[in-house]
Amino acid sequence: MSATTMAAPVPPPTRPIPTRSRLPWHRRRSTKGMLYALPVTVFVAVMFILPLLMVVQMSFSDWTLIGGFQGINIPDNFSTPPNDSGIAYGVLNDPNLWNAIRFTLIYTVVVTVVMLSLALGLALLVQEATRWNGILRTAILVPSALGLASASLLFYGLYTPAYGPINPILQAIGVIDEPIAFLGTPEGALWSTVALIVWRFTGFYMLLLLVGLQGISVDLYEAARIDGAGKWQIFRSITLPLLRPSLALAVILCVTGSLLAFDQFFILTRGGPDGSTMTLVQLIYFEAFGRQDLGAAAAFSVLVLIALVVLNLVQFRALRVRES
Repeated sequence: MSATTMAAPVPPPTRPIPTRSRLPWHRRRSTKGMLYALPVTVFVAVMFILPLLMVVQMSFSDWTLIGGFQGINIPDNFSTPPNDSGIAYGVLNDPNLWNAIRFTLIYTVVVTVVMLSLALGLALLVQEATRWNGILRTAILVPSALGLASASLLFYGLYTPAYGPINPILQAIGVIDEPIAFLGTPEGALWSTVALIVWRFTGFYMLLLLVGLQGISVDLYEAARIDGAGKWQIFRSITLPLLRPSLALAVILCVTGSLLAFDQFFILTRGGPDGSTMTLVQLIYFEAFGRQDLGAAAAFSVLVLIALVVLNLVQFRALRVRES
């Protein structure tokens, strides 16, 4: 009797798993990612890259507000010396540029130091999650909800000697004998604007630093107290080093916003008195819509853009070195 050998069943042929290269283009993950990012890319290209390229083109051109493009004329926009009448068409030879740079830097330093110092102090004050601290946080944060133009108009009314309430209050309590023109002197206009900006933005920076403080572990404070460290030692050795990323972000935002200041000075001082509060962005505005010279305004804009890029790179570089 012969044994019958059963043949093993032959498995059906399996379809090969398609690799990334064999997938059709519309099914690849990279293609889908690019399609999802396409609307944002188009928006950035239309709203940022194209206007930037137009500004660069205008900075190398003779371009008026009404007449439009008049031809390529690089020296007139950047380096033409003053003519016989003393008028300088080149932005690098315009004395208003250097005055605007000087005032903008002074304003930036003052606002950054005053506002961030006050914001850090308030963040430390309301750090504990208590009922009264919650009310205080809300009160400090409320001005941040007001638009800068609206806040500037509000402070303009407060500063006005004719009907503003500040002078009558100071006269009633005997601090001054006659009304003060808060916006009538260069120093008064500067500090009055600084007061507006500090009132408007301190709550935002306090919240930013408060988030950083909440990220510091309580165990570190408890260990330092057990070791006998005082409040100043804890602040210097624990709070400041661990709060450095939040402080760096706050400094970058504050410096950039101050260098691009426009609304507050345009509403409160219009660059006065005697051009003492003229900022760089105000200079660009008056060059474009006052003198109707878009080419020179674009040249100013390119210089400001380059300065901001270099400044931000330096700040990021300094932050990276400290982090390492």
